[in-house]
Amino acid sequence: MSTRIVVVGGGTAGARLAQRLPVTLLGEEPHAPYNRVLLADVLAGRYAPEVTALPGTREPVRLGVRAVRIDRAARTVECADGSLVGYDRLVLATGSNPVLPPLRGLRGAELPEGVHAFRTLDDCLALRDRVRPGARAVVIGGGLLGVSAARALAALGAEVVLTQQGERLMERQLDATASALLREHVESLGVEVHTECRVSGLRQRDGEVTAVELADGFVLDAQVVVLACGVRPRVALGREAGLDVATGIVVDDELRTSDPHIHAIGDCAEHAGRVYGLAGPALEQADVLADLLLAEGAAPRYTGTRALTRLTLGGATPLDLAAFGEATARPGDDVVQLTDATRRAYRKVVVRGDRLVGGVLLGDLAAVGALARAWEGDEALPEAPLLHLLTHDGGC
Repeated sequence: MSTRIVVVGGGTAGARLAQRLPVTLLGEEPHAPYNRVLLADVLAGRYAPEVTALPGTREPVRLGVRAVRIDRAARTVECADGSLVGYDRLVLATGSNPVLPPLRGLRGAELPEGVHAFRTLDDCLALRDRVRPGARAVVIGGGLLGVSAARALAALGAEVVLTQQGERLMERQLDATASALLREHVESLGVEVHTECRVSGLRQRDGEVTAVELADGFVLDAQVVVLACGVRPRVALGREAGLDVATGIVVDDELRTSDPHIHAIGDCAEHAGRVYGLAGPALEQADVLADLLLAEGAAPRYTGTRALTRLTLGGATPLDLAAFGEATARPGDDVVQLTDATRRAYRKVVVRGDRLVGGVLLGDLAAVGALARAWEGDEALPEAPLLHLLTHDGGC
């Protein structure tokens, strides 16, 4: 008898596994699996929603089905519609939820009119329906998601203010120089940027947002507010089933939870103390698990992912950026930087001993292919001047 594999979650990880294996996939959203990386382009009007659809799965997807309980003894998943789905192997690919900041005027998951998260296709479509040229929009959060949302709203003609509590934009991925160049580009798109700026509350009238209050007492008028404060692994289903949960659902090198019949992949999974929250690791985990479930001999192992962040920002002169590993050097590290102010191009790598440990590139990504391979391989670098790392055209 064939093994019954049930996947909960139709995002990047779950859809990839369903492309590789015959599974029953339970997708909570009403849409067929789609590529979240393209949501900013859908919001900006660059792509139609159907362009985001992921390649077809091997089996039909049950859309709009929310899993509410796992019975580990009976090996069944109970859905909100009362149906039960039996499994031999269960894969949790439940993804993550947007972080809702503790603001005055924001209570629970019910958002006031005009306040939107930026995580799902429905979020994106709701924003696109609301935003009109000249609308005043405030984006809370200056990470990758917030920067993407701000440039998309600016492309729609909104008057956009981007607020970041930290010292600089995309501070998790970029060093100070790269972040300053990014800020210049974002401002060139017409976005007003405020860093070291803490939002304390929302003002409303008749249930509709009218302004954003800052901790220093300043008030920003707003018809639209976008919450881009990061994401949190969606672990409630696993926790309520008694699985080991830290930040994410804890998995081993076989992507297996504390129950040997249940696996977890993607944003909800925590491997070796790390939750990635990126598409690249989600795809790699799905591929490793597919190989593992198909293996008859020695099973493959997941040893972690070295994730590269890439982003293209539009405008009259589009800006490409890529970042990986540790972009900020420690004492004793070797650093090589190349800056071309006229082309707004910046390249930097950090080398520790004989290993490439991180880097960031803006404006000119010609060397990113070679750098990514050197970093992902984690092998000793050749005895050659470090400058060659930044000047070698390894392709993208």
